[in-house]
Amino acid sequence: MLRVEGVHKRYRHGPPVLAGVDLALGPGAPVVLAGGNGSGKSTLLRIVAGCAVPTAGRVTGRPAVVGYLPDRFPAQLRLPADAYLRHLARIRGVRPEPGLLDRLGFAGPRREPMARLSKGNAQKVGLAQALGAGAGLIVLDEPWAGLDAAAADTLADLLAEAAAEATVLVTDHTGRAARLRGARHLRLAGGRVGEAPPPPPAVAIVLRCPDAEQVRRRLAPAGRLEGGRLHLHAAPAESDAVLFTALQLGCSVESVGPA
Repeated sequence: MLRVEGVHKRYRHGPPVLAGVDLALGPGAPVVLAGGNGSGKSTLLRIVAGCAVPTAGRVTGRPAVVGYLPDRFPAQLRLPADAYLRHLARIRGVRPEPGLLDRLGFAGPRREPMARLSKGNAQKVGLAQALGAGAGLIVLDEPWAGLDAAAADTLADLLAEAAAEATVLVTDHTGRAARLRGARHLRLAGGRVGEAPPPPPAVAIVLRCPDAEQVRRRLAPAGRLEGGRLHLHAAPAESDAVLFTALQLGCSVESVGPA
């Protein structure tokens, strides 16, 4: 059992980001952490994963090997995807699992530098390195970002499989975590974490825009460009505002439906 005990985090002289977080996490079901922008979700995940040190408090029960995906996976590497995954497997002392890329629908070049990969394919490499670590703790920050619908569904299956033996903690702003059956949902607000109800399913929106890349950067950095269309997801409470802004930016709406 991994325990977060009285964890506080403050950056320099700013206000506290975390203010006495207490958590007990273990295998059995994925744990989904929600919270507003700037609430401290990524900070808490880094502390849980061992990539950051709390200002006060402690984390106990962290396993020696942690599978971690940051919110911005550093894919601008010269290594090809397969070589990168083999290298990490050697460091961790585990066998590489090339089948993970296949399950996620990886469609990029495996023997060319990762810097040439699309956002979606780079995200799949990041997920493969985290889920294939043979870790007792898997921490994924926005793992659905940039994934196509098929990969998003596969990720839900992979997380359920991993949670049978490992502690799995994820954040999600796309609404796709609502499909995780049996997941435990938490919310971070005011520097503290509490139990939360499952979120409603996300709304899937497909737009055709004169400058789709600019719209993606403004509306949904995690969105996906495909065939001249911008595919994005929004929480139900935010979908009207997203559509209004898209129309103001000159986009036409091709479809709106459940994610």
